[in-house]
Amino acid sequence: MQALTRQLGDVIPLPVSVRPDPAANFRISSDLSVSAVPEAADIAEQLTELLRRATGRPVSHADGVDGSFRILLDESDNVGHYQTVKPPEAYRLEITPETVTLRAQSKPGLFAALQTLRQLLPEGDPAGEIPGGRIDDEPRFAYRGTMLDVARHFYAPEDLRSYIDAIAQLKINHLHLHLTDDQGWRLEIPGWPRLTEVGGGPGTGVDGAGPGFFTAREYADLVAYAASRFVTIVPEIDMPGHVNIVHVAYPELTADGQPVPPRTDAEVGYSSLVAGKEETYAFVEDVIRAVSELTPGPYLHIGGDEAFSTPPEDYRTFLRRVLPMAGKYGKRAIGWHEMAVVDLPPTAIPQYWRIEPADNGVARAAAAGHQVIMSPADRSYLDMKYDKDTPLGLDWAGVVGVERAYDWDPADRLPGVGEESLLGVEAPLWSETLRSLADVQFMAFPRLAAIAEIGWTPRADRQWRSFRARLAGLGQRWAAQGINFYRSPEIDWQ
Repeated sequence: MQALTRQLGDVIPLPVSVRPDPAANFRISSDLSVSAVPEAADIAEQLTELLRRATGRPVSHADGVDGSFRILLDESDNVGHYQTVKPPEAYRLEITPETVTLRAQSKPGLFAALQTLRQLLPEGDPAGEIPGGRIDDEPRFAYRGTMLDVARHFYAPEDLRSYIDAIAQLKINHLHLHLTDDQGWRLEIPGWPRLTEVGGGPGTGVDGAGPGFFTAREYADLVAYAASRFVTIVPEIDMPGHVNIVHVAYPELTADGQPVPPRTDAEVGYSSLVAGKEETYAFVEDVIRAVSELTPGPYLHIGGDEAFSTPPEDYRTFLRRVLPMAGKYGKRAIGWHEMAVVDLPPTAIPQYWRIEPADNGVARAAAAGHQVIMSPADRSYLDMKYDKDTPLGLDWAGVVGVERAYDWDPADRLPGVGEESLLGVEAPLWSETLRSLADVQFMAFPRLAAIAEIGWTPRADRQWRSFRARLAGLGQRWAAQGINFYRSPEIDWQ
């Protein structure tokens, strides 16, 4: 494999400030060493392993800050760049002929710097160079996410760890897991064993092809693994619709107490929790309590979409009872934007997912001070086909090629929802047509790179021509990592 010639700015997402200095290139040598402040020992371990894999050379540990690769935490403004108002992921990467320095005020910033450096390393070239100069960088939005539907097809923990590794390289910092739907329930809940006995057993998932579930221990381990990559897990328990599997497992939660048959088709909108039964809210609170205890992150997603069989007043009644439960257990509630038909708790976050050019509920929530996550299906849904011939995916929101996924801006998407109202962006990936990690990778990459850059890079600096060229180089790194990305004809892959 021919090594690539990298320029300092040849990374995704594009950094805020890139100051190349070709005279300051760092040449890979036989005496590579990594030094770090004690608080960043885990970052140093990741950097050491990255250097070994990329260069094939041994890497030693250096005491203090004397390594050829240095990791520094700055507590103050003493470098003239970091201010206390900077976001946690702000960083500086400085490359000289003698040293490569990763500097930030916090560990998330150091990890972001590491991901930038990862893309600049001469992969597979033990005598290559790292382009010299300085990068000063910080994200546009705090929330840059992707969602994976593990309800319609379950993915084992080792597959999700691999996916977390891949998304973290793009500075994606939230992984939203759609844990429950009509076809499956994928997380153990104490006191409700049949949810996973029935909802995670054989024959679950679309076409019965996706059985499995997380034990509480497996889920906690996955959450911890994601945190080590500075990715926050956002669990979703979809309700009041998308609950047929709940009624299969516990018929007493149906309207008439009668059993219902399991379903493995991909239809939506036919199931609903019963807003008028106190048993409903006892069940919901047990689930919210359990999921909150297992998930240390700040968010809990309560779904709320496509509740077509829930009468409108029942839907409002349900949300008024359930949304405050997230706050009771220390979480900010996120919900699909349909939930904005009610007055939301102060910290609740609507997530817009449709294709219409306006939404009054979301605009009203934004005007009331709520933050919004933007996920329009016709731009950010990773399960849409790339073109009409894509073997996987759906096309109800149209086909979404790489340029279409890149060439939009979340601050322009909905009237009344401007930059100041946005928490960030998310790219959902529904799994009706997917059956393996390779399928997930095929649909996510390269389009997730487009969403990552939208979420990180200042809008004025984003240009399709530049992104397209940088993406062409990233493909070789994905190939070396064994990632089954789609080689879109829109890109001149290197």
